[in-house]
Amino acid sequence: MVTSAHEIAGDLDLESDVCVVGSGAGGACIASELAEGGLAVVLLEEGGHYPTSHFTADTPRMIQTLYRDGGGTVALGRASVAYVEGRCIGGSTTINGGMCWRTPEKILQRWAWEAGIEDLEPERVGPFFAKVEERIHVARQDPGSIGRDDELLVLGAERLGYKTMENRRNQDHCMGANNCAFGCPTGGKQSALVSYVPRAERAGARVFADCRVDRIVAREGRVERLEGAVLERATRRRQARLTVKARRYVLSCGAVHTPYLMLRSGVGNASGQVGRNLMLHPNVKVMGIFPEDVKPWEGVHQAHQVHEFLSEGIDLAMGFVPPSILALGSKHIGEASLRLMEDVRHMVVGGVLVEDSSRGRVRALPFGIPLVTYHLNDDDARKAIRGAALLSQVFFAAGATRVVLPFVEPEELRSAAEIGKLYAARLGAGDLELFTVHLMGTCRMGADARTSVVNGYGRSHDVRNLYVADASVFPTPIGVNPMETIMMLATRTAERILNGG
Repeated sequence: MVTSAHEIAGDLDLESDVCVVGSGAGGACIASELAEGGLAVVLLEEGGHYPTSHFTADTPRMIQTLYRDGGGTVALGRASVAYVEGRCIGGSTTINGGMCWRTPEKILQRWAWEAGIEDLEPERVGPFFAKVEERIHVARQDPGSIGRDDELLVLGAERLGYKTMENRRNQDHCMGANNCAFGCPTGGKQSALVSYVPRAERAGARVFADCRVDRIVAREGRVERLEGAVLERATRRRQARLTVKARRYVLSCGAVHTPYLMLRSGVGNASGQVGRNLMLHPNVKVMGIFPEDVKPWEGVHQAHQVHEFLSEGIDLAMGFVPPSILALGSKHIGEASLRLMEDVRHMVVGGVLVEDSSRGRVRALPFGIPLVTYHLNDDDARKAIRGAALLSQVFFAAGATRVVLPFVEPEELRSAAEIGKLYAARLGAGDLELFTVHLMGTCRMGADARTSVVNGYGRSHDVRNLYVADASVFPTPIGVNPMETIMMLATRTAERILNGG
C-alpha cells in the first residue's frame, strides 16, 4: 500500500492532520501511533520502498539500494568518521543490527537534571518502552541462530571474568541469516518496514516513497506547508512537485538531515543550536583470527555484548560483514589484503563503541548537501584505543592466534603479551580508523529555549506546530544502541500530540 514514484502522475498535493517526514525508528513509530489514535497521517520517505522479497546477499547492490549515497558518507575532522544511514522505507531500522536496549536510567536522570526534562522517571517511561517492545517483538535470540563467532566473544570474555549480556533484538524467531545490515531476507527482524509502517497503513495512514522534502515554509511561528519533489527512482531526478499542508508536522529525518532541512529552511533556530552538539558513538573495528573454522557468516549479526566497561563509556560487541566490505574498509592493500581475506573463514570481527564526549556539527552548504564535521577529542581517542586493547585481550583469551588492528602501526598483534604495543605507538586521534551508525543530538531537547531546539516532548520552541522525533533530540549520548530510545520518545510525543499538546 506504499505509493511509489512510478504510481504518481503529475504534481502531488497532499493534506492531512499530521505530516511525518522520514519512515525510520522515529517517523514510522509516531506515524503509526498517531494514525491509530484517529488522526489523518501522511508519511513521507525520500528513499524507495523495497519489500522483504527484494533483499538478497548481493551486498554491493543492497548498499546502493538501501543506504544514503551508497554508504559513502563521512563526518570530517582530525579523525574522519565514516557513517551510514538508511534511505528507504523503514529508514535505518531496515539496515541496522536490531539491538534493543532501554535507555540507561542514569542517562534519563542526567537528561532530567541537566536539560530539565520532566516525566522521565522509570515508572513514567516504562509503559512506553513496554509498548514499543510489544510492537517490534523484542526478544533474545533462539540458541540455534547464534554463530560460532559470537560464542567465541562470550568465551573470551567469560575466561577473563568480564560481564556479558544477551542482546535483546527486534526479531521474531530470527534464523541467523546474518544479512541484517543489508535487509533481512526472511522478515524475521521486525524493522519499521515490517512492523510500524504496516500498522500505520492499516490505521489509515498514507505512505509515500520517493518523496523528498526540500523546504519548510513557516510564517508567524507556524509551519504553513512543506515543499519538495517526487523523485524518479533510478536517477533520483525530480519527477514532479510535492506540496503538503497539515495541522502538525513531524521531522524524523535523522541527526543529519533533520537539522539540515531546518537550517536550509531558516526555521526553528532562534537558539542557534540547530545542527550543533553532534554525537556519534565512534566505533573501532578489531579482527581476531582463530585456528578453527569459524564460518562467521553463519548466525545472527550480533547476539551478545560485553558490558563490563560500560561505566567507562566502552561497549564491546561483534558483527560480521561480508568480505567485500571488510576489504574495502581495511588498511591492508595488495597481497596483504588478499592474505587477510583468505583468513575470512577463521575470522571474528568485533567493534568497540565509545560513549563520546566529543562534539560535531551539521551545516547547510549552499549547493544542496549537508556538511558534517566532528572533532574527536583526546579522551575519546584514548577510550577507543583502550577498547581495541580490551577486545584484543578477549580474542586472545578465546584462542585467537593473531589480532588485526585498524592502525598503520601496530598493524597486528600475535599474543596478549603484545597488547602494550598499542600504547607504545603513542597513537592519537588522527591515527584511528573510525565508523558509526549512531548519530545523535543535533536538535537537542530541553526546558531552556536558549540552549535547546525542542522541548521535552519534541515540540519546537519556536514553531508551534513543528515536532522532531528522531535521535537528533538526545541531549547526551546514551552509550548503547539508540533505536529503542528513539521509539520510546516518539511514542511519548505521539501521546502528547493526541492529548492536544
